[in-house]
Amino acid sequence: MAETKREIERKYESDDSGLPDLTGVAGVAAVLDKGVAELDATYYDTADERLAAASLTLRRRTGGSDAGWHLKFPVAPGVRDEIRVPLSETLPRALAGLIRSRVRDAELVPVVRLRSARDLRDLVDGEGRLLAEVSVDAVQADRLTAEGGSAQWTEIEVELADGGDPAFLDKVEKRLRKAGVRPSGSASKLARALAETGPQRKKKGKGKDKGQGQRAKGELPREETAGPVTAGDHVLAYVRAQRDALVELDPAVRRDLPDSVHRMRVATRRTRSAFRSFAKVLDREVTDPIGEELKWLAGELGVDRDQEVLTERLTAALDELPRPLVTGPVRNRLRTWSRARSSGSRRRLIAVLDGKRYLSLLDALDRLVEDPPLLEAAAGPPGKAIAKAVRKDFGQVAALVEEALGQPPGPERDLALHDARKKAKRTRYSAEAASPALGAPAVDLVRLMKSLQSLLGDHQDSVMTREALRDLAAQAHAAGESAFTYGLLYGREERRAELAEAALPEAWETISAAMEV
Repeated sequence: MAETKREIERKYESDDSGLPDLTGVAGVAAVLDKGVAELDATYYDTADERLAAASLTLRRRTGGSDAGWHLKFPVAPGVRDEIRVPLSETLPRALAGLIRSRVRDAELVPVVRLRSARDLRDLVDGEGRLLAEVSVDAVQADRLTAEGGSAQWTEIEVELADGGDPAFLDKVEKRLRKAGVRPSGSASKLARALAETGPQRKKKGKGKDKGQGQRAKGELPREETAGPVTAGDHVLAYVRAQRDALVELDPAVRRDLPDSVHRMRVATRRTRSAFRSFAKVLDREVTDPIGEELKWLAGELGVDRDQEVLTERLTAALDELPRPLVTGPVRNRLRTWSRARSSGSRRRLIAVLDGKRYLSLLDALDRLVEDPPLLEAAAGPPGKAIAKAVRKDFGQVAALVEEALGQPPGPERDLALHDARKKAKRTRYSAEAASPALGAPAVDLVRLMKSLQSLLGDHQDSVMTREALRDLAAQAHAAGESAFTYGLLYGREERRAELAEAALPEAWETISAAMEV
């Protein structure tokens, strides 16, 4: 069973390798000697060190109180999430899935062995509560790949106790600095081991990016040092950022972290929108098939997300009702309905992320950013091709909004407003991509499209919520329960849609006027 622990720690080094007296740190009543633990860890990565490049750490460690497999994800400087799985001979599936978007079909091999003699002390307050763990680690690092190499060093590590105040680490650091201890130059033991035991790196600037050995399948390209110049540069920078987001969000989705599914879905939409909006820059013969796969992935991600949004909206609406207006087991039925509609959807999503089709999509995106299908307009200045694409997107939004406003209330208008919302979203994304090239006008358009998208989104959410309420009311009626509350909520949602439609003409007039300036 996997366990996740948030690590908040700092690493230090000193010339004498000793630990200064920490009893003078504010709040520390005692420093308790916990003895010396012998730790033996083997770190795994691909031959081209894809995990290290992403600041991910995978190890199998024996010794100490937490022996097992550990996978660490960076959260912020000095903060990592460590996922622990009990010791086994082979990599547990729970961890293999979390690194699949990075590793793909490459083999994981042992790259470094770290053996540490850890002299551990607990910093406790006057009531004996743990404030932080401080250790002095004598480290022996051995490279396990063909090029060999070894290194030794001693470091001091201070790890905040679970639930502790990070400001306490500042107090400890102040004391350590006064004693001549300085922050470590490496973010982790593995980073230092790789740097000190690895072969001599090729000097920067020698050889071409693509020519320094063929990239293995799925290897992510290095970022260019120069900023975007041409229209193609700008579009590719945006597509590359979305590709990176997909890869980085994959483990977050698997861990079911808040908003991760939504953010990953947005990355698929942004990429697909870029392909369609900038068809004069990137060849659609290449991008269209990838776009179809992105549409498929967005649909799979949406199974969970759409149900989540509906349930949250219905729950919030129910919470707003006075108690006397909630008749029958409405909350229980809502929970049952939500569970039934989402039953198996998460298992299905994980299966999608483990499947060949998804991994092939990531490979296709890698190939696209490495060898982009640029058209003639891509070589030109961004102000022309990109601005033209954004203006075209906005014109399509305008046509759809005007069409919707010309229709009477009802299903046809609902559908037209939904189409306008989707087009507003695409225009927002194309304006986002254009912002580095076009500056303030594109930034303003992003803001305007977000406001329009929000208004039309509230209307569409009301349409979907009313459909759900009809379903719930039918179920309640069939079970002999009162359908009064569902009807009341339906009426409120209907009113929300009416207000959104009533606000649209004035909102659109404001947007149109701003775009004419």
